[in-house]
Amino acid sequence: MSTSPLTGPPSSCVVTGGARGIGRGIAELMVAHGHRVVIGDLDGSAAAATAAEIGAVAGLAQDVRDPDAHRLVAEEAARHGALTAWFNNAGVGDDGSLVDLSEEQVRRLVEVNLLGTTWGTRAALAAFGPAGGDVVNIASLAGLGPVPGYSMYAATKAAVVSLSASVNAEAPRGVRVHALCPDGVDTAMLAAQDPSGLGSQLVHSGGPILEVADVAAAAVALVGSRRVVRAVPGWRGGVVRGSALAPGLMQHAAGLFAAQGRRAMGRR
Repeated sequence: MSTSPLTGPPSSCVVTGGARGIGRGIAELMVAHGHRVVIGDLDGSAAAATAAEIGAVAGLAQDVRDPDAHRLVAEEAARHGALTAWFNNAGVGDDGSLVDLSEEQVRRLVEVNLLGTTWGTRAALAAFGPAGGDVVNIASLAGLGPVPGYSMYAATKAAVVSLSASVNAEAPRGVRVHALCPDGVDTAMLAAQDPSGLGSQLVHSGGPILEVADVAAAAVALVGSRRVVRAVPGWRGGVVRGSALAPGLMQHAAGLFAAQGRRAMGRR
């Protein structure tokens, strides 16, 4: 991570979906590093409360599906210092096979996970000063290979990974774009999913569920680095990438992994 802004001019940071979960964890760490953090969240009251609790400079209502909402958050950040980091964390995690998802769920996954990240990345690129900055997009391990039971969610996260790598390659000097791909994380999003669903069972097949603090630390560590895509944990990322090379095998292996996940869930 780059040198703390406390040793130089004040710098600001934006965290979308920052009222709770991974976003809150990221915001807390960035505050600790001396950044003036602006939290955006669909729940404006929760964003303001979190900002007050952790020492962030502002907490605003932000619907990431609206490009103007990103611009307003960027303007708020600019009032507190040069914008140097932007975390596109807001996301939804509707699980279920493609045929079981409602049209509303499909649209929401695309509009929040993909378009929300797209608008946030564009806003960050427009708001960075001459010194540049870092965009960290919270993707998912599901974006690195086939994940039955999460087909639409995985599609949006795969698009986020591709978007991050492509924009990083076209970005001006001094601007870096990263995609963090964590495995299942102990958040309200995961808890709200159907434990009998194939997706949830596959998530629980890979060992202990990640803690928010670990994922937040990995996200913050990307700031200032040249790493474009990082999976957490790394070994699990290798497994999923391997399955992408032979996607037909996943159809046969899914049952074995799901059984392992059910056993793990039974021990929780």
